[in-house]
Amino acid sequence: MSTTEPVATAVLLALFGALLAVSALFSRASQRFAIPVALVFLGIGMLAGSEGLGGIAFENYGFAFRIGTVALVLILFDGGLNTPMHAVRDAVRPAGVLATAGVAGTAGLVATAAHALSFDWPEALLMGAVVSSTDAAAVFSVLRSSGINLKRRVGTTLEVESGLNDPMAVILTMAMTAHLLRPASALDWHLAVDVLREIVVGGTLGMAIGRGGRAVLTRVRLPAGGLYPALTLGIAFLAFAVPTLVHGSGFLAVYVAAVIIGNGPLPFRPGLLRVHDALAWLSQIVMFLVLGLLVFPTRLAEVAGTGLVLALFLAVVARPVVVAACLAPFRAYTRRDVAYVGWVGLRGAVPIILATFPVLAGAPGAARVFDVVFFIVVVNALIPGATVPWVTRKLGLESGEPPAPRAVLEIESMQPLEGELLSFHVGDELAVAGVALRDLWFPEGASVVLIVRGRELLAPKGDTVLTPGDHAYVFTRPEDLPIVQLMFGRPEGD
Repeated sequence: MSTTEPVATAVLLALFGALLAVSALFSRASQRFAIPVALVFLGIGMLAGSEGLGGIAFENYGFAFRIGTVALVLILFDGGLNTPMHAVRDAVRPAGVLATAGVAGTAGLVATAAHALSFDWPEALLMGAVVSSTDAAAVFSVLRSSGINLKRRVGTTLEVESGLNDPMAVILTMAMTAHLLRPASALDWHLAVDVLREIVVGGTLGMAIGRGGRAVLTRVRLPAGGLYPALTLGIAFLAFAVPTLVHGSGFLAVYVAAVIIGNGPLPFRPGLLRVHDALAWLSQIVMFLVLGLLVFPTRLAEVAGTGLVLALFLAVVARPVVVAACLAPFRAYTRRDVAYVGWVGLRGAVPIILATFPVLAGAPGAARVFDVVFFIVVVNALIPGATVPWVTRKLGLESGEPPAPRAVLEIESMQPLEGELLSFHVGDELAVAGVALRDLWFPEGASVVLIVRGRELLAPKGDTVLTPGDHAYVFTRPEDLPIVQLMFGRPEGD
């Protein structure tokens, strides 16, 4: 063993621990000052880098690509686990159009703008391909941590689009990189075939792995609850790796598999979802820290003008125009819906990770493309990203859903149980509001087990009166659920 150990390992862990802790603490400040949390993580990585206060020398694009890929797998898997199947069914058609034609259209418009700014066509096409897709990490993070209750149709469309659009962006980036390396190579109908193959193979294998994973999770009894997150983590990595090895979209497969698994019975469900939520946040922090370390601020200054123009063009022109065209056939979307989806086309780690691919391939001009892409992502995070809560309120797209209860009651079980514990918000319009529990007729297999009233937890008794604003937790058997819903309405989170 080297005599430098364990000192070298201790120094590495100290640096990593400090960066993680600082990133987590500054995430609170990002909410206060309306700065996207991803931008905070990027900034801390840049400050710790070779040209920052930390002086950490790092220029390993291959390591950054692998870390970013792993992180995106975990983020997409967590997003899929929390996406209701009925929401996917409602949004899959418009989101699918945005994830295919929308990505291609955005790439074309950005490439045209880049060419007008003195980029040669091969570099301009690569630039458009790299920034063409929205980023799942950025979209999930902003929509779920901003404190806004967005209307379900719009929010689901954005989330499903970000979960589906990676195949098109990856294929376009690989094709444009090959074209940059071999300018004589043609960009023809084979590109469309490649995209179709990636989507079909990724989607099919994602469904197969998701159904297989759900069957394993419901039938196999592991000796300890802590082993279930290890099993689902293994399923997530397999869902990415297997389709990728047979030329399918691993990112699409991960998201599809997670949606299928998340909409079935899960052992230790609340704890399992918390573990994957924690892994997704850890992945975001590590991914953006590493990408921040990879950047040289002095090189960013050289491309600031070009990057700013392209970033504004992407946010204000390309994305809104393409979204308006893609959503025009879908009459359910109002003008405000279309404007919002066009504005909240957030870019994050995905374009930066894709931009490392031509650098690794040794494509000419790839370093310049990487620097411009990084600048575009930073500006995009500030302009659309920081304005999401304000734009949501301005366009009147808040859902009006009741606030989440301050306390959450959950049942954890290794196997599915014959019964459900559901939370209901007691609104003024409900017949149960202002009524004592003893005066309500409950089915034999149903009962209110806890009431959350502001900061208080109330033990329900016969003389307890349900007041507007309460969150009532009701245990019910499946056959009694329709009657309970007639009394209390739709369960929260449904």
